[in-house]
Amino acid sequence: MIVGTAGHVDHGKTALIQQLTGIDTDRLKEEKARGLTIEAGFAYPEADTELDLGFVDVPGHERFIHNMLAGSAGIDTVLLVVAADDGVMPQTIEHVQILQLLGLTNGIVALTKIDLVDEARSAEVQREIAALLADTPLAGAPIYPLSSRSGEGVAALRDALWSMAAAPRQAPVQGQFRLAIDRAFSKPGAGLVVTGTALSGRVRQGDPVRLVASGRTARVRRLRRQHRPSDQARQGDRVALNLAGAGIERDDVQRGDWVVADALETPALKRLDIHLQLLDGTAVMAHWTPVHVHLGVTRVMGRVALLEGPRLAPGGRMLSQLVLDRPVHACLGDRFVIRDQGGHATLGGGVVLDGNPPRRGQRAPTRLAWLAALAEAVADASRKGPPIELRRPLQVALDARPDGLDLAAIAWHTNTPLDALVAIVESLEGRVVVAQHEVRAFSHQAIEALETRMLDIVAANHQREPAMPGTERARLNRQAMPGIPGAVFRPLLKALIDAGRLERQGPFVALPGHRAGLDAADETLWQRLAPLLAATPFQPPRVRDMARDEGLDEQRLRAALTACARLGRLYQVRKDHFYLDTAVRDMAAIIQRLEAQHGTVRCADFRDRIATGRKLAIHILEFFDSLGYTRRVRDERVIRQADLWH
Repeated sequence: MIVGTAGHVDHGKTALIQQLTGIDTDRLKEEKARGLTIEAGFAYPEADTELDLGFVDVPGHERFIHNMLAGSAGIDTVLLVVAADDGVMPQTIEHVQILQLLGLTNGIVALTKIDLVDEARSAEVQREIAALLADTPLAGAPIYPLSSRSGEGVAALRDALWSMAAAPRQAPVQGQFRLAIDRAFSKPGAGLVVTGTALSGRVRQGDPVRLVASGRTARVRRLRRQHRPSDQARQGDRVALNLAGAGIERDDVQRGDWVVADALETPALKRLDIHLQLLDGTAVMAHWTPVHVHLGVTRVMGRVALLEGPRLAPGGRMLSQLVLDRPVHACLGDRFVIRDQGGHATLGGGVVLDGNPPRRGQRAPTRLAWLAALAEAVADASRKGPPIELRRPLQVALDARPDGLDLAAIAWHTNTPLDALVAIVESLEGRVVVAQHEVRAFSHQAIEALETRMLDIVAANHQREPAMPGTERARLNRQAMPGIPGAVFRPLLKALIDAGRLERQGPFVALPGHRAGLDAADETLWQRLAPLLAATPFQPPRVRDMARDEGLDEQRLRAALTACARLGRLYQVRKDHFYLDTAVRDMAAIIQRLEAQHGTVRCADFRDRIATGRKLAIHILEFFDSLGYTRRVRDERVIRQADLWH
């Protein structure tokens, strides 16, 4: 259990931690000189070797509020400290507001410095504290009056905290390992060491991990949890990792970076869809307001893009988007706090919903429905306890996305195992298509609609293009679902073919029983053209000459001849020359006889046999080369596939 202090400056947080643990968490020279905490400090009760308990002492001074926010990452129990002489002060109120925004619900109150006041004042301040917490998740938290100077009351608080730490943990370990780095340093003989709180998952000695900021991988050489050597650590632990890896230097790792399991393929993000809550008493927030964003141990500038309206009233909530100045790491359910542009006042905070927002359609009703379902799932997990239940959000997304869901992307931004998402989709009677690097989920209704659309498109293409043997598969992909990658579309198409609802004809697909043919107009035109081509079979008239002599549109004539070629009645030897199938077969037979007579086929001999010019004879021989019937050997040909027309 990690216990974090909160409270106004000089209310005795550090002194109380020293009384409880024997450790002075003010380790910096400036902290000693000024008598106040600047950076978060950490303490562990060394005497209780079996107790999973650690303390984070965070700064209370307004100037160091960002360090307080950084120190709060990973805290699961709050120790709110209020001095009896001062009572509730501005930073006390702000810290309580921040704790609410961070979703912290477990807490205990230490009323310090009771040796400086009488019993009436102590009772008055306890009433102030109860009133402050009344409308928060910390309402009813026990209050322990004490004096760190005399030691009065400290034992009772210690017993309460130690009992809480000894209670069995209820929260299961979820997702892949993630740790927000709050310190990084080099240790002689060990190398790079990073520390932080494990926000999810589990890590073991020897595990591969990845530094998100640089993308470099490393190995966990050694680790410590709760300030003691260990071979593994889990979600909620304070952890120190000794990392080893090629090219990893101390200067490459900064406070605010993340260490994650190597299998968690999450990229760094500059846009985050969020559920935002403004605090009461703030000003109305306009769209595109600049803010300081505190996320994990990171502080970054950004802007708030409101998704459900142009303004957000104080105390209100709205689906929004953070557009950040530099990339960060985040997953579903991560808490954040925003402060004003100058970093002086806390404005609000909320939860991260989606780290993979689209560039377009961010305010589309289907998109907002997905985000609202995620926000509801996170809120349910806060009320009922983890894990975040994704069944309802996935149902909403499946219904809203006929082109399917990218489950791999959802897996990393929710930090959920991919197989768990697949199981949820299948329980919703959806279908998951796995192809190459794509894992896409469709609802049952989306699959039915897609199949109907494909069949309708193929039927329409048959009607428009009767001479075509079918529709090319890539073309059908573009016509039916241009947003689906070919790797995903092919299994969907194969299912229709396997079911007998479509037939494969080479690179085409067609409805069962479809046979290519000409429409009535083209058939009439064919009957008119065939005799012209047959009159001089080895040197048929060119297309433009036929169009001129017959008074036909050249493009219309060329389209009709191309349709006949698809049916096998003709071969297009050159752009302007179409040969009857019988003529091509006769020329192939001539080539066979020439090879049998001379051992090879010479262009001059072939030209003489078909009685054409040399230039046209060369084009015809090159046509046979392109079909694979012949192969050129220097200036002559040999037959390559003698049975091509058998």
